[in-house]
Amino acid sequence: MKRPFFLLALFYFVTGVVPAQHVEDSLLTIDRIYNSAEFRSENQRPIFWIEEGDAFVTIESTKEGEDQLIKYSSKNNKKSLYLSAAEITPEGETTGLKIEDFRLSPDESKLLIFTNTSRVWRSNTKGDYWVYDFETGRLQQIGKPFSSSSLMFAKFSNDNAFVAYVQDFNIYKENFSTGEVTQLTADGTGDIINGTFDWVYEEEFGMRDGFTWSPDAEEIAFWQLDASEIGTFYMINNTDSTYAKLIPLQYPKAGENPSSAKVGVVNVNSREITWIPVPGDAVQHYLPGMQWVNDDLLLIQQLNRKQNELNIYTYKPSSKTFKKIYTENEETWVDLRYPDISSKQWGNNDFLLTDKNLAFLRMTENDGWRHIYKVNIEDGSKTLLTPGEYDVATYYALSEKAIYFSASPDNPAQRYLYSASLNGKGKVQRLTPEYFDGVNTYNISPNGKYAIHTHTNVDKPHTVELISLPQHKTISKLLKNKKLKNKLKTLQLPVVEFFQITTSEGVEVEGRMTKPADFDPSKKYPVIFHVYGEPWGQMATDTWIGLYDIFLAQQGFIIINMDNRGTPSLKGSDWRKSIYRKVGVLNTRDQALAAKEVLKWGFIDNKKVSVWGWSGGGSMTLNLMFRYPEIYNTGIAVAAVANQLFYDNIYQERYMGLPEENLQDFVEGSPATYAKNLEGNLLIIHGTGDDNVHYQNMEYLVNELIRHNKQFQMMSYPNRSHGIYEGKNTQRHLYALMTSFLLEYNK
Repeated sequence: MKRPFFLLALFYFVTGVVPAQHVEDSLLTIDRIYNSAEFRSENQRPIFWIEEGDAFVTIESTKEGEDQLIKYSSKNNKKSLYLSAAEITPEGETTGLKIEDFRLSPDESKLLIFTNTSRVWRSNTKGDYWVYDFETGRLQQIGKPFSSSSLMFAKFSNDNAFVAYVQDFNIYKENFSTGEVTQLTADGTGDIINGTFDWVYEEEFGMRDGFTWSPDAEEIAFWQLDASEIGTFYMINNTDSTYAKLIPLQYPKAGENPSSAKVGVVNVNSREITWIPVPGDAVQHYLPGMQWVNDDLLLIQQLNRKQNELNIYTYKPSSKTFKKIYTENEETWVDLRYPDISSKQWGNNDFLLTDKNLAFLRMTENDGWRHIYKVNIEDGSKTLLTPGEYDVATYYALSEKAIYFSASPDNPAQRYLYSASLNGKGKVQRLTPEYFDGVNTYNISPNGKYAIHTHTNVDKPHTVELISLPQHKTISKLLKNKKLKNKLKTLQLPVVEFFQITTSEGVEVEGRMTKPADFDPSKKYPVIFHVYGEPWGQMATDTWIGLYDIFLAQQGFIIINMDNRGTPSLKGSDWRKSIYRKVGVLNTRDQALAAKEVLKWGFIDNKKVSVWGWSGGGSMTLNLMFRYPEIYNTGIAVAAVANQLFYDNIYQERYMGLPEENLQDFVEGSPATYAKNLEGNLLIIHGTGDDNVHYQNMEYLVNELIRHNKQFQMMSYPNRSHGIYEGKNTQRHLYALMTSFLLEYNK
């Protein structure tokens, strides 16, 4: 006979005996994290605002697993069918199209479906496109003359009559009613690139889609890159055939010229192309932004090669009038995209237009803080919208009279929504309620009345809700992540604390510490420093710590995340830009000196000090192991840059200058320079198909370590990219390997 549960519970409480199964269930394993759906997080599917934001559409599945589009009213989250699976089933087929993305025509009478996609480096940007007409109920494919899965960036003209797209580096327009296809550019090849971008523009400026219709649908403005002089880096695929295959990649490394870039306007009727007379050497500049202001006015952004001067021009196609309206200079670099936990990393670099398109918004930090300015398009005059001694993290959208933006003046680990008047007067107001402590991000409707609000903190996985603005009133909870939260309650969860520490050089460093659930300050614990430390990542944030850190804490480790100078923390321009020409030196020193202070804490075992990181964090790990061997005895570097001259020119030159002017800074900041100093236990990991940080870095570093007779361990993952996730069992294998290494040297 079974005992009643409450009697069992009372017995366990009184005796202190805990059943083995309960203990086992409360502990994570690598298999539970990476080989099961037990702790899978829910994700909000992308939404598309319609009716100026009074409604939105998202992709959902039928009971049979087919895609359909569902419409939700923003006012009350009322649900209705927008487009059924049956309506998007091609003639002769039995199942509907798989919708990977979609967009509406300007009048919302037609819908463009992106399907059958294929990956181009990081994202699936090639595929097939179909148009569904709500008025006729007709579904038809565009681009039929071309091979399957080969169209890019299809979009409707503003008169709803045509679709334009890129195919094989040329731009086409198609009358989707008649199927007539018109080729608008004819010189596109692998070297001449029309309407899209090369690898480095995509990676470092977030630019993929390289053309845009004029509002009157008479012209298309587009980019053309000439990559014919760019060096080709070859990756090698050794596993998919008897003979190795070379994978070519046009990749300009630090010190090498970028692609030549120019912008033009093509008349979609005559096919005549007018090249816009942007001044200067087309090779020694970047053109990271271009957008229509009205039927006859374009805004064009130009960065010099060193990326410390931004010029903004206007161009009128009708009169071919070209005018500089704005210049911005920095002694270090000018930021176009602001890496932050509250903003998207990808997308175009368009400005938000305001005042009936007479002005645009621009963030700068010339006064020591990052602020939003309104810039008059006619004369370039500026109006400050966010006064005060604090940083704006990112801006989101406009309402009729206000700008919505993210900031956290009192705590750089957190993010909240604020609003400011568009006339530069009045007080800045925080809109996020106090109980949403942590990091809050927003997708705000075009009319500024509604938003999709995502919230997380160190203790909570993300949740999503539909809110009204500016009251920040909850309309509906869209995603509660209830299943994951309930599963987390069954685990031994660590304790997470934030701290500040001052180094011997007087630098105040923000940190986050994750301690085991049964932490005892009288004991000594091995410590793992999880690092990044470069301008594109902040580590000590009030975001959910994730399963792997929970697992490590259950193994008895203390995990430390710290943000050195140079990271995108909201601590002022001097904090972020002090790293200029000192990547690998200043940031490494801050981390090491802060670690020395941490090691003074009585509960830290300073004989069991580990460090690990990925990408820039891998480089940081190597630099710490090589430069400060007296601190760190174990390190794991994943996908690290070993030699700064091997990384791409846009990123490395932005933060380091030009090698021809200060080569020694690149040498000094490169981990391989100090490989001779290795004393501890080192594991280096890299994917051989890494198009971002090339496997070349791994082999170069291995040679240096061998040359100095240094013992180490290494693991290469065949054909895996920078994220090392492709292929069955890859992540499970990777994290099992890292865990085994950490446990071996920290028993």
